[in-house]
Amino acid sequence: MRAWVVAQPGPVEQNPLRLVERPVPVPGSGELLVRVGACGVCRTDLHVAEGDLPVRRAEVTPGHEVVGVVAAIGAYVSGWAVGERVGVAWLRRTDGTCRYCLRGDENLCPGSEYTGWDADGGYAEYTTVPAAFAYRLPTDMDDVALAPLLCAGIIGYRALLRTSLPPGGRLGLYGFGGSAHLCAQVALAQGSTVHVLTRDEASRQLALDLGCASARGAYDLPPEPLDGAILFAPAGELVPVALRALDRGGVLAIAGIHLSDIPVLHYESELFYEREVRSVTSNTRDNGRDFLDLAARYGVRATTHPYPLSEAQRALSDLKAGRFDGAAVLLNDL
Repeated sequence: MRAWVVAQPGPVEQNPLRLVERPVPVPGSGELLVRVGACGVCRTDLHVAEGDLPVRRAEVTPGHEVVGVVAAIGAYVSGWAVGERVGVAWLRRTDGTCRYCLRGDENLCPGSEYTGWDADGGYAEYTTVPAAFAYRLPTDMDDVALAPLLCAGIIGYRALLRTSLPPGGRLGLYGFGGSAHLCAQVALAQGSTVHVLTRDEASRQLALDLGCASARGAYDLPPEPLDGAILFAPAGELVPVALRALDRGGVLAIAGIHLSDIPVLHYESELFYEREVRSVTSNTRDNGRDFLDLAARYGVRATTHPYPLSEAQRALSDLKAGRFDGAAVLLNDL
């Protein structure tokens, strides 16, 4: 098979990916071999390619928003059949025995592994996934529409939970890319008022088209105080901006796996009155299953921009430059 690998992490403008030929992987015990149909392009892929996330596997194949079909089944797998549709997401494996796993917080497992970082992902013709971490997918959506739900959607949902937004609450979203525009649809369907703060004009228009109450610049104040906010942009300088927009008792959730440095915070104007800052670390499988159920119930749909898999490097470059709203999806043309 052909697959993209991170040959030398560095700026995407220097083309850190290389297209190589590799043997089709053999599913291990408890694993599925997946023939990739589509793979979403996540900002985390960009962080892996550029080295913002430390290398965990030399020449790893990125990609963790995979929609495909089961091509082969490893030993000791039950409940799956060859030809069945399957989803592969970011969280690949946990130890299942640590204190975090045992209390239901498997996203905090110190032994956790991740698709497209610890193990080869979906920028390829085939990938593997532990069957226990594979997702069953809705039948009424095509591969392109489904792919962004498997990380952008799930992480956005986890971030929304982390805000502890009250019913009918006022939510601010800082940055409005693949994850935020899916999160907004869930929040709106649940009766929240959503305000979007982002630098990109096309993304602001998308927010309004989806039913958000306002869309302003990233450093602007929303038109009303917020009960909760989510920072999707990997820009630490927006943390104090978002905190100043919170009402008393409001919570800011930081959704990214990588964030630039946060400036010094001013206690009285940015933290007092029980404002909180919370990080978001991956997700649990229950989060993933719950989100996919809600997406089907609420009709959540990604705004997508398909690219041939052979142009994965261009898709990452366009993501970094903000050349599209919504989410990019690679279609397997190799």
